[in-house]
Amino acid sequence: MQKDVNRQVRLIRRPSGVPQATDFEIGAEPMPLPGPGQVRVRNLYLSVEPAMRGWVNAAPNYSDPVPLGAVMRSYTVGRIDLSNHSDWAVGTIVTGLFGWQDYAAIDPTAIARVVAERDLPVSTSLGILGTNGVTAHYGLLKIGKPRAGETVVVSTAAGAVGSCVGQIAKIKGCRTVGIAGGPEKVRQCREIFGYDEAVDYKCADFELRLAEACAGGVDVYYDNTSGPISDEVMKHLNLGARVVVCGTAAIANWDPIPQGPRVQRHLLVKRASMQGFVIFDHPEHYSLARGELAQWIREGRLRYVEDILEGIEQAPDAIAGLYRGENMGKRLIRIGDE
Repeated sequence: MQKDVNRQVRLIRRPSGVPQATDFEIGAEPMPLPGPGQVRVRNLYLSVEPAMRGWVNAAPNYSDPVPLGAVMRSYTVGRIDLSNHSDWAVGTIVTGLFGWQDYAAIDPTAIARVVAERDLPVSTSLGILGTNGVTAHYGLLKIGKPRAGETVVVSTAAGAVGSCVGQIAKIKGCRTVGIAGGPEKVRQCREIFGYDEAVDYKCADFELRLAEACAGGVDVYYDNTSGPISDEVMKHLNLGARVVVCGTAAIANWDPIPQGPRVQRHLLVKRASMQGFVIFDHPEHYSLARGELAQWIREGRLRYVEDILEGIEQAPDAIAGLYRGENMGKRLIRIGDE
């Protein structure tokens, strides 16, 4: 990296559906200097999220679209390397929405948290101990409300959120069924994340295999996909089942809204509930979730896999790669030395 230059990944085209590498450009600006009361953060890892598709599309979302020409919005973890604030020391490791860039000069109010779990890799602050882990924890425990002995089904079960959901369900004494794409991710579900059953949705006989895995019915469905996968799971809901809607990764484009099977009859007949959520609405849950997740990691009860790309040059195609199913675990981009 050239000294005194801040590389940035900027959105230059409004995508329709999944953003592609050509929708971004890598540019450079002079090294930012913090103003009075500000700090400068040297980013170490950039996060890559499926939700970024919604952040850059023009379709209505829970947050405003990233403006054209702006640095791509992203959670990052980094080290304060310059400080004009007495409360924030150089060397402090922090996370926040600092964007896909080497450096960010920010007000301390933009800092989401100080990374306190220094006995664990700093990268975990963006995955298992970041938004992904907290999302899994809240959605399953507060909305799914699993009880010991119940069957919990998870789609994108080997992903950063899904893999955590399945393991928390096991910790709570549930039987778990994971749905993933391809034999390697199915293997991960069984061998790394401890699912009792794992089903490959790409198989020609997916419906039959899912029915066998869910022979006793589904009590909690943690839905990260929507679409045909979820249509099949709905057929197996038990009386009083809870459906947690966390993501819609299977839908490439919501304009026009796709027409699929209607879920109302399943919910009515099974007296089931279905609720969507966005974790940003529940900041009060973050500390509790991180504390439990970190302790389970230390105890060896919670495992994680990270898919780390090297260099900011990998960023433009990183989101599209998620939707192509290339990643094995939480996708991150390493741009600095810890």
